[in-house]
Amino acid sequence: MEKIKKITQNISGIDSIITQRTQEKLDSLTKPLGSLGRLEELAKQICGITGKENPDLSHKVIFTLAGDHGVTEEGISAYPKEVTAQMVYNFLKQGAGINVLSKHVGARVVVVDIGVCSDLKVHPRLIIKKINYGTKNMAKGPAMTKEEAMRSILTGIEIFEEELNHGIDIAGTGEMGIGNTTAASAITACFTKKPVEEVTGKGAGLDDKKLKNKIDVIKKSLAVNKPDPCDPIDVLAKIGGFEIGGLTGIILAAASNKVPVVIDGFISGAAALIAFHIAPKVKNYMIAAHQSVENGHKAILDHMGLKPLFDLDLRLGEGTGAALGIGLADAAIKILTQMATFKSAKVSEIKK
Repeated sequence: MEKIKKITQNISGIDSIITQRTQEKLDSLTKPLGSLGRLEELAKQICGITGKENPDLSHKVIFTLAGDHGVTEEGISAYPKEVTAQMVYNFLKQGAGINVLSKHVGARVVVVDIGVCSDLKVHPRLIIKKINYGTKNMAKGPAMTKEEAMRSILTGIEIFEEELNHGIDIAGTGEMGIGNTTAASAITACFTKKPVEEVTGKGAGLDDKKLKNKIDVIKKSLAVNKPDPCDPIDVLAKIGGFEIGGLTGIILAAASNKVPVVIDGFISGAAALIAFHIAPKVKNYMIAAHQSVENGHKAILDHMGLKPLFDLDLRLGEGTGAALGIGLADAAIKILTQMATFKSAKVSEIKK
């Protein structure tokens, strides 16, 4: 707990002097004022986060954490839990959506087993930080112990700090875990106070009958566990997942090290929600990549006051939306650092 406290105490506001200078530079570029909209906002935020007037985003990293969920026993997913491990192997073989999009934007993917329910084969690109073989069934009791919840956050911090040695200019969050939309919906309902029906979607392809069962299971899980929204680690322990806890730690560590972190979809959003309730200032370091099709994701973004960069009806996870968001962040910084000014291009400015 001491390590988490130390990390959160190191999270400060972003550099307002740098953001002001960035605005002045953006206004001097050969374009009408504000004409590049969100790209200009993004450039300002990244400069303020890093404290650099000309940041370089060469080292792009997407963290994709995998963990299983005991609540799959309740029939809340269209896919069997074995798919979690199978998809991890797909990541390692470079065959998944995240592999394609990370290559597209020039990001490296860090794949972590933080709680898969089977022993995965050793692979040079797989980091094994297993806390347990999946969580327990949260419909019958806590998903994990409070100690495991803290360990999952600390593991995320550790993963980030280890990768920081290889260079991280911008980070993205991603995950894999059959059943994790159920945990994310429960976390969202707990923090936002929204009805379970409003924050629960069909996940990876449920029909209406199975969606009703999923909603009932989430309601039961909340009633059985009574997670305390004033205690984010209690919420994580009772209705969360190891990959969600790990991503929470990654988000906190990124903010502590003044690294912008691009949040993917619904599951990553649930981790961001926990991080936000642990350390509200972490919001300044988050970039919401997109708005997921999943019902609860909008509730998460609204609760934290984050505006997504785009809405492409995505719901894959893995960090795919974060990869596209990192691409936009890179474009924003290139506009700032490579575009000519009115003065350098000898172009007449608007008459004042």
